[in-house]
Amino acid sequence: MNAPPVAALESVRFRWRRGAALCLAIDAFGVAPGERVFLHGPSGSGKSTLLALVGGVVAPESGRVVVQGADLAALSPAARDRHRAEHLGFIFQMFNLIPYLSARDNILLPCRFSPRRRARIAAGGGTPQAEAARLAERLDLAPALLDRPAAELSVGQQQRVAAARALIGRPELVIADEPTSALDADRQRGFLDLLLGESAAAGAAVLFVSHDPRLAGAFDRAVALAEINAAREAAPAA
Repeated sequence: MNAPPVAALESVRFRWRRGAALCLAIDAFGVAPGERVFLHGPSGSGKSTLLALVGGVVAPESGRVVVQGADLAALSPAARDRHRAEHLGFIFQMFNLIPYLSARDNILLPCRFSPRRRARIAAGGGTPQAEAARLAERLDLAPALLDRPAAELSVGQQQRVAAARALIGRPELVIADEPTSALDADRQRGFLDLLLGESAAAGAAVLFVSHDPRLAGAFDRAVALAEINAAREAAPAA
């Protein structure tokens, strides 16, 4: 028997404001446990909007978004926030690090909000601090960098901090929104190899969004947003 998807969209319709054209009209889309999915499409086609739906940041006009067995629309805003913290790791295009916190403290942030992540680390015999150091090492972040404020790190270093923050505590799904767009081709591939390798070690599925189809070969499945989005006129979206 196949395991249920970690995330699924069912008959989802979304528009940014009443009266506007539909941005997304997706009848069915899902990510299986441990699957690595590459979602691509041009800028403005609604890729980031789809990620916001999966993350429970926005709600569909109709249809269901189910993540780790929970219908997000049925949860209160506070419950959605908790569910996101427990089950999802995000890597944003601009990384969204807290600039005055150290790299280490940025990596540890999800553990402050998620008892489930702390429990997973403890079950493996570790501590959040030790796991942050291990992830940093795996992602080629020198130990000396962990005490530096995020604002003092290079773009590539901030990117690795964001990846470690997403992965700490073994979330079931890692969502990455154009995280390699600021990197050259060699650095893109190096980061992608690190991210997918560590996600596989953690047993996490990956939903990776990009406008660059050249990256698709590293993934189990590539999906063009236009193939699943029946909206005839997509509203402007990231």
